[in-house]
Amino acid sequence: MAGKSPASGLPRDDLGTPVDLRTPPRRVVSLVPSLTEAVAHTCPEVLVAATQWCTHPADLTVERVRGTKNPDVRRIVELAPDLVLCNKEENRRIDVERLRAAGVPVWVTEVETVDQAMVSLTRLCVEVLGADVPAWLAAAESAWAPPPPEPARAAVIPVWRDPWMVVGRNTFTGDVARRLGLRLVHADRPDRYPRVTEAELTVGVDLAVLPDEPYVFTETDGPEAFPDIPVALVEGRALTWYGPSLATARGTLTAHLARADQPRS
Repeated sequence: MAGKSPASGLPRDDLGTPVDLRTPPRRVVSLVPSLTEAVAHTCPEVLVAATQWCTHPADLTVERVRGTKNPDVRRIVELAPDLVLCNKEENRRIDVERLRAAGVPVWVTEVETVDQAMVSLTRLCVEVLGADVPAWLAAAESAWAPPPPEPARAAVIPVWRDPWMVVGRNTFTGDVARRLGLRLVHADRPDRYPRVTEAELTVGVDLAVLPDEPYVFTETDGPEAFPDIPVALVEGRALTWYGPSLATARGTLTAHLARADQPRS
């Protein structure tokens, strides 16, 4: 197309794909809860739509375009966004392709470690949104800078039950756990979120960490599967979201893990 800059001169997302974005976007649709919160805390005026799972900030009033796995592509196109934010793990490739085919620029992030999160979020805020490094991101970098405590503690982090599914290798949550001083006993399996039997669930485990999302583990649903093993019930957002919650997640999770060793009532 005449007058169009070559793709090599365009910014590239985390997957290396050129994105036709020449000026900071004024209309952004986010299909990733973590990124929705990041944009809302950094450039709230540009956010025009998000998914039904984008629960933070709590007072977010933008239009909802269904979920992360079934976004309303037609409605998103109608909103004429300058940019749609997606994530390699949370969103489907086919939806990214459909949006791009409709002429909508899509920025895809890839976040499997805390360090990746810091780099990706910095690029999003500074290079894409045209903002300064936000205070919440600077606080997050400071919070996660210290090394993990030693020795590492053998742990399991279920994300579902019936069947049991646990956090495994190459996951953001797994790296958060490592930085909290935990060694996930099922991280040597080939799947990122392996299924395990009830018998396998507790083998070699010194601590069970039960988040409230995606499965809602509670005091009466989950701990009974770990008799004689300390259990920490934690906020899933602190364990799995990368965004403003990173600024407080380490302190919050460390406190919950410490309380796990107290006798159960």
